[in-house]
Amino acid sequence: MKIFICDGTPDCFFTAAFDAWKERDCVITSQNDVQLTLGCEVIRVEYDEEKSERVKRGILKYDREGVNDAEIALRSCDPLKEQVVFEYIRELFKQKSPIKKAYNLPQVIDFNDILYKITGETHRIKGLLRFMESASGIFYAPYSPDNNITDLLMPHFAERFKAERFVIHDLKRKIAGMYDGHDWIMGYAGEAEVYLSEYEKAFETLWKKYYDAVNIASRPHEKQMKKSMPVRYWKFLPEKRD
Repeated sequence: MKIFICDGTPDCFFTAAFDAWKERDCVITSQNDVQLTLGCEVIRVEYDEEKSERVKRGILKYDREGVNDAEIALRSCDPLKEQVVFEYIRELFKQKSPIKKAYNLPQVIDFNDILYKITGETHRIKGLLRFMESASGIFYAPYSPDNNITDLLMPHFAERFKAERFVIHDLKRKIAGMYDGHDWIMGYAGEAEVYLSEYEKAFETLWKKYYDAVNIASRPHEKQMKKSMPVRYWKFLPEKRD
């Protein structure tokens, strides 16, 4: 069996899909620590523009939204995402028509499950992301999403905060979306040391006092909170920070 290892970018994945197309038994992954079995052949894939474009043109021939859907699915934290997308594309070429609603196909079920988790988290974070005002007047929002969704969030918040400067920082992947009041870009961002404005410090204090006031000790509502917001997001809430 051949194992095609790509670098985690969509273009490298589409290159790997081209190289693996005629293989009956193969795996495409971006996991460098993939478990190897006896007799496996590991192939390190390098991006090839021509191969990548040929695969994308083939997808668009049968589904106008197919490339975009595949690229969204590749944002997943699922270690099997490349293989799931590859099997979905293979089935698309086999059927020669859109298959996204063909729920009887296991390839479609697996693919849609990944899409649902990404779009669901993106929607959820739009309502949960908390911005802090820094001493320099820039609003800063740290978070650690399950999936790589920061650039999916940027258009929403750029439209919402048109005149403000802000940064959305994915601490897990060390990347950030930065908006200057006109345009936004993505870039690498390691650790950040943010000094809060006096207004923000006062606001956080008031928010914590409000939370303590409405939280009745004899009637805890942790279960309801967990249902509304997963515990993994709590560390970014002012009322939950020490």
